[in-house]
This record gives sequence, C-alpha cells and structure tokens, in this order.
Amino acid sequence: MHSDLTARVVLAEDGVLLREGLAGLLARFGFEVIAAVGDAEALTAAVAEHAPDLVVTDIRMPPGFTDEGLRAAVELRRTDPELAVVALSQYVELSYAADLLDSGDGRRVGYLLKDRVVDIEDFIRALRAVLDGGTVVDPQVVRQLLRRRGDPLSALSPREHEVLALMAEGRSNTAIAQELVVSDATVGKHVGSILAKLDLPQTDDTHRRVLAVLAFLRAESTTR
Repeated sequence: MHSDLTARVVLAEDGVLLREGLAGLLARFGFEVIAAVGDAEALTAAVAEHAPDLVVTDIRMPPGFTDEGLRAAVELRRTDPELAVVALSQYVELSYAADLLDSGDGRRVGYLLKDRVVDIEDFIRALRAVLDGGTVVDPQVVRQLLRRRGDPLSALSPREHEVLALMAEGRSNTAIAQELVVSDATVGKHVGSILAKLDLPQTDDTHRRVLAVLAFLRAESTTR
C-alpha cells in the first residue's frame, strides 16, 4: 500500500472528541476511515473485519488504561507483520515503544506523542511514511534514550546522535542534510559510521536504519 493511493484506516481512541477529530482530519487528507473505535477489543475486531492498510491507535485504552492499545497493536502485527501501525501516546513510555517497534521486522510502524503533534502536515507525512514501509519515532523518545546513562550509543559523536534522531523521524539522507546544512555525502558518512559502531548485520540500508533505532530501544526496555 503506497501513500499515493487511498489508504483504508482503522482508528482506535477512547476519547470521543479526539477520535472524531482525528477521523475528520484523516478524511480531509484523503484517508478512508473504515472504522473508528474506542477500545482494544473493538480494534482487534475491526481489523479482522475490514483488513485495513493502516491502524492508528492510542496506547492506553479501556478497561485498564495501561497498555491495552499497545498489546492489541503488537498482536495484530504478530498476525500480519505487513500491517502498518502508528501508536499515539500521551507520554514517553520507552518500553512500550520498544515493544511496538520490535514487532514484525521493525518496518511500517510509528510511535508519536500526542502533545508534540503540532503540525498537521507533518503528522500526515509520518502516516504516509509508515505506509510506504518506513519507521517513524518521535524525536523526544530518541532524545530521552540518548540522554540515559549507560546508553549503548555512547560511542556515537554528538553529530551522529543528531543524525540518528533525524533518522528516527523517518528522514531521508537528503532531508537530514538540509536540516543540518551539510552535504548528502557527509550525512552518508555519518550514517555509515553509526551502523558500523552499532555492529549491525549486513542487510539492506533501509532495514539497517530501522535496526539502528531499535538497538537502543531494546536495550532500554531490558534495563527497566
């Protein structure tokens, strides 16, 4: 499913005003919201019934308001690793991010913070990036991980930290170069250095970029 086609979306959010607002927003930008539900059980049922291209879900939903949305999303990805899923969270919950981003092969997933979605077009671009096979993580999640003591990325230079944070936002090398006001070749060297320092397996470049983010998300989840 590519972003230039109409994506069929199942939306899960327990707050009725936010749910309806998101449904209207998605429709305005060309998405087809085929179901909008308020709890994890209804989310699972809606996905089974409609086979959507994309799931957009809150993490904390009834009845316990802990990780119901997350667990449903992870199970959905276990059943169908190609299902695109974007989680919306009120807080930086690093272990939750690790669980979701580690599902499937780490692609076609996103973790965004509700209060930091301040630009509608950026939000829509993030959804489309996930649909196109990308992985998008709110940079605040990345920054909190990078600041933690014992960080497995401590070998990275400050500039490499910046590049990794932008990679986690789903940015291409060209977009990173524009943001940092450097050349594409310079960004390519930084990315190569990051991947080498993390001793990631030799796979295609796109997947290795995902693994670079997952490496420290996994490490963080094991220390909690």
